[in-house]
Amino acid sequence: MTDIKELLLSRIRDVADYPEPGVMFKDITPLLADPAAFTALTDALAEVTVRHGATKIVGLEARGFILGAPAAVRAGVGFIPVRKAGKLPGATLSQAYDLEYGSAEIEVHAEDLVAGDRVMVIDDVLATGGTAEASLQLIRRAGADVAGVSVLMELAFLAGRQRLEPALGGAPLEALITV
Repeated sequence: MTDIKELLLSRIRDVADYPEPGVMFKDITPLLADPAAFTALTDALAEVTVRHGATKIVGLEARGFILGAPAAVRAGVGFIPVRKAGKLPGATLSQAYDLEYGSAEIEVHAEDLVAGDRVMVIDDVLATGGTAEASLQLIRRAGADVAGVSVLMELAFLAGRQRLEPALGGAPLEALITV
């Protein structure tokens, strides 16, 4: 696992003062552009999904789509996009959550998650944990079970893991890289 961590870290670019002064943005586009690194990441996320017995992957908008969809194909499970409110046609379930300054809302198609589904949530970064926490609430409201949360990178200094622990209800949280 050390080799994959080194490979992934070597392809993540730091961008200072983006999107605002004082923020060090972790840009994963170089990783996505490298077929060996992207394949290694996809394989690792698929392995976590299979190991925890997931039957579907939920990808969080927008980079969770990029990471979750190929992992779902590799793991042989379904993929469900969780979108920002107002982006999905038809009947949806929605979940509001608080941000540092304000609030947001996410949605999933009501029929995409059902009782008996075991759902792995995949995203690129675990920061404060708000979006991931809301996705866990949405999954359970749909009648499905949470298999876990898997992210490429956890920003430990933002304490998202601590916020997410109660919502996980004992389900695992796996970060491939922690910074």
